[in-house]
Amino acid sequence: MALKAVHVSDVSNLDQVPESASSQRYSTGFYKGVDLGRVASRIPKFLVIGHRGNGMNGLESSDRRMRAIKENSITSFNAAARYPLDFVEFDVQVTKDGFPVIFHDDFILTEDQGTLSEKRITDLRLTEFLGYGPQREAGKEGKPWLRKNKDGEIVRWDVEEDDSLCTLQEVFKKVEPSIGFNIEIKFDNDNVYQEDHLIGVIQSILQVVPIVFSTFQPDASILVKKLQKTYPVFS
Repeated sequence: MALKAVHVSDVSNLDQVPESASSQRYSTGFYKGVDLGRVASRIPKFLVIGHRGNGMNGLESSDRRMRAIKENSITSFNAAARYPLDFVEFDVQVTKDGFPVIFHDDFILTEDQGTLSEKRITDLRLTEFLGYGPQREAGKEGKPWLRKNKDGEIVRWDVEEDDSLCTLQEVFKKVEPSIGFNIEIKFDNDNVYQEDHLIGVIQSILQVVPIVFSTFQPDASILVKKLQKTYPVFS
């Protein structure tokens, strides 16, 4: 399948997109109560997928759209659902206490009294993870949320429309139900994972009943296919 990267707001201007790209997903069978065992033969050749929802954040970009909405958030997914998309893609990692959460980077950064700290997502418990950035509870203030760009520079993760960190379970409850999910299972490419660890991560995610899997970790891809036969896996 060929890939073409554009901003989500440009999707409606692509001449390859059908009049209603989103209507095609009803023929793919990626929905509740549908036998997905035969889905592969019915997936359309052209799919429109929102990268991290409404688009990834390019904090150093001159394109204002790259800083419009916090990536990988409920707000971003629902904003993307207003366009003629088939799926939104997002990144899932599992916290130390076994909760699938939505986050792209391997590490999360913050600053306290001028001192920077960096923690691996998978070393955090859920309550620690959700303590970064905007908080849903009125009057509660989260830890400042920073990001390291491609040049290694630490910058504040400032966007025009911010949102709280979220879990995979929240995504299923709060995102527009007409949009499909392409779930990328994130692993640190610098680490070597044992099979029992991979199985634990995958089983934690399967408990939330996902739709489509993708991963750059080949061992995880093989294990997802072994552990369940219902949902398609792309690698």
